[in-house]
This record gives sequence, C-alpha cells and structure tokens, in this order.
Amino acid sequence: MSEPVRFLTAFAQSLATMSLYGDGHPQRERVIDGAFGQLQRLLETDPRPRFSFLGADVIHGEVALRELGDWGWGVRLANAGVQRLEFERGTTREEFEAFLEEVLARLTLQAVDSATRNPERRSTIKFGAIGVKGSDEQVRPMEMGPVKTAGLRFSLTEEAEAIRWIHDEVQMTGELPLLDAEGVVRSLSVAMHGDQKIVIPLLQLKEFDQYTTTHSLNVSVLTMALAEWMGMGDREVRAFGVAGLLHDLGKVRIPKEVLTKPGKLTDEEWTIMRRHPVDGAKIIYESDRDLDLAAAVAYEHHIMINGQGYPRRHFDRGVHAASKLVHVCDVYDALRTHRPYREAWESDRVLKNIEQGMGTDFDTEAATAFIAMMRSWDSRLAVVDDQAPLPLGLGMVGSVPGGAPGGAPAEGAAPAAAIAAPATGEPPKGDA
Repeated sequence: MSEPVRFLTAFAQSLATMSLYGDGHPQRERVIDGAFGQLQRLLETDPRPRFSFLGADVIHGEVALRELGDWGWGVRLANAGVQRLEFERGTTREEFEAFLEEVLARLTLQAVDSATRNPERRSTIKFGAIGVKGSDEQVRPMEMGPVKTAGLRFSLTEEAEAIRWIHDEVQMTGELPLLDAEGVVRSLSVAMHGDQKIVIPLLQLKEFDQYTTTHSLNVSVLTMALAEWMGMGDREVRAFGVAGLLHDLGKVRIPKEVLTKPGKLTDEEWTIMRRHPVDGAKIIYESDRDLDLAAAVAYEHHIMINGQGYPRRHFDRGVHAASKLVHVCDVYDALRTHRPYREAWESDRVLKNIEQGMGTDFDTEAATAFIAMMRSWDSRLAVVDDQAPLPLGLGMVGSVPGGAPGGAPAEGAAPAAAIAAPATGEPPKGDA
C-alpha cells in the first residue's frame, strides 16, 4: 500500500470515528494521532501532497490511485465541497484536528465551533473546488470560522472559469487538460444532485463568453440529465457529460470576429465555421486517444439523422448514440439563447421545433426522451446567474431563481450561452 493510500485510509477512519466519539475521548484522540502520523510520513516523500476527489476517482497529484477505485469517501468529500485537498510541511497536530472537525461538520451539517481557534494563524491545509490548474484561487486556505454545509452555494463560476482556462490552454498548447475537464463534469454532477433530486442548472453568467464557455457547461448538464432520464449508468452518464462539455472545442480555432458576428455569415466565413467539428475531434483525439467517444461527438454533433448537416461524409453511416443526445441538447440551448438578430425562444417553442425535426434532424428516440424529460422536469430547471447561485441541499427543486416558471430567462437577465444549428434547415445568420 502506497503512502498516499495509507494516509487517505487513516483520514477516512478518523472522520468515521470522530462522528461517534466526542472531544477528549481516547478513541477519538487515537485515530487523529494515527492520521496525523500518516500525514507526516507522506510529507517526508512529498513536500506538498495534493489530492483531487472526482467521484469514484481519487487523484494524487496527476496520478489516479487505482487502489481506491471503490473508496466511497471521495464522493462524500466532493459533495461536501472538498474536491481538492493540499497539505504543506509544517502542519501541526492542532491544525490538522481543526481541519478534520471542519470536514466532519460539512459532512454532517454541523457548525464548527471557532471559540478557541486563532483566525490569524496561517493555514498549511487548503481545500476547495476543482478549478484552474495551478490557481490558488480555487483552493482556499482553511477558514477557522463557523461553516454550515447547508449554507454552501454553487455559483458554478469556478467551473466556467475552468472551461475558459481549458480553452486557453488548447489555443496556446494544442493539448487538452483532461483531468480538469473531468473535474468540471464531476462538479456539475454534484450541483445537479445536491438535493437528492436532480436539478438542471443552466448558466447565465455575464462575465463569461456567451458563445463557448457557458454553452459548453449547459450542454454537458443537459446531456447528463438526458442520459440519466434514459436509464444509463453512472460511467456512461459521465462519459456523455465529458463529450457534451467538449463538443464545441474546435471553436477555439475560429477567429473571434467570425464566431461572434451578429449578422449573416459570408460563404467564406461559413467555411471557417464549419471546420470546428473536424478541428475539435482532432484536438481531443490527439490529446488522449481514450477520449474517442468525445472525439466522435465533436465530429458528429452537427450531422442530422437524414445525413444532412456538416461535415459532409463520403458514405452514409449512423452516428454514435452520444452524438444523438448531444445534438438535441446543443440545439435546445442554442435556441433558448438571445442573439442580436433574434430573441431567445420560449422553452415550449423549442420543444415543438425539436418534435417537428424528429426523424430528419433528430434521432426519434433521443428527441422523444428529451421532450418528455424537459416537460416532466420543467420545475427542476434552475437558472444560475451572477445574482442567483445554486444552493446545495436547500430544496432547489421546484423553483427557478432569477427566471420565470419553466426556465424562461428573467427580464434583463443575460442569456445562457449557446451556438448550435437550429432544428431544421440552414442555420440562420450566426448560429452554427
């Protein structure tokens, strides 16, 4: 057993035991001492160990700990807002115990007693949400004040920032930071399931690119929700979510003036725009060949069931099931978006448009399931904007903060970002 695995095992054991015994109990002190001792041994070989909890996957640095493949604590920690965890040399036993108490409070919805804590002491333990690689903003120092899990709120701005960073990395290096992309999908899944009933958070964040960043997040959320609705397993839902997140990755190579042009595109500009499925597939496949599903979806998400769309194929063949789901979700988010030349469509109008395109533009099974899901889960749509973050575990189901019933954007609110082909025919103006 490796030192990182030994430490995490002792860490989980200490949390479980602390939940049973109060302050000062000998057994409680023993497990804290044991976990702290394991941490000191780990720090001897790794001066700054960093862990990421991505659902069923536990990552030490950049390496997955396969020995913890069935370790259930990763999901619990992520749900409590501890997706990334870092330690530094110099951590004291007192500080380590205070950290354990805060994590336990997050797990059990209890407040942390800060009466005997020193708020001025610099913490050598940091934790927080998965965000931009190498950014201290996403992994904050441990706060010593009272914290209640029930008060945590998801604004999803960190996830949007991570997507923007991923796109920048692809532009600069040509390589896809896979770990961060998977982390975003995990975080979206946590936000969707924070109240034990699925919530569909659709982003309207003004500070982020309306054409790529929040659109990618929205399509990922819708695709995962649809996959769950259709009865797919967790791994398949996650894989489809990654595919939805990366479906428009090729647009990082489209000039901004073309991508955001408010008027009708010229023939030359359409040629540039229509390259993004091929470019996206190449970027994904060349970065990691295990992402062949995401690469296929990036290539196929503008291909219609009747063979129309783009890119043009040399021979007729079907598209992957994931591409069928992403295509429907992509179009829905596009038509629900305000554009300079048209207002955002109401949800019911978009669903009717999708229904009319079944069998020609959309796969009938995927479209039928999407329409049924959206009409059944209409009250579970949650607009997440700069003023209305998504509460975790506070009865979000049944309300649409910042918006009208049914997920319609509130008056004056920024639209959810989207770029996709409309349900039928040639894309009007800047839609692509």
